[in-house]
Amino acid sequence: MARKQTAAARYAQFTGLALLLPASTLVGYAIGYYLDKAFGTDWLKIVFLILGSAAGFVALIRQVMQDSHDDGA
Repeated sequence: MARKQTAAARYAQFTGLALLLPASTLVGYAIGYYLDKAFGTDWLKIVFLILGSAAGFVALIRQVMQDSHDDGA
């Protein structure tokens, strides 16, 4: 049987979820920016921005699905 989380633990978990999407988008853009500088291109930052955003959404959806499954059981 799963233990109930304290209010502080739930708050920390949801704060992490709130920061997940902007952080992954920023990291994706930064990787693309530095690759653009290294290779002399100007389109990689857009590709990695999209990949970072997609990765953030996937992680967000996985966490929400896991939380909804844990609450329903």
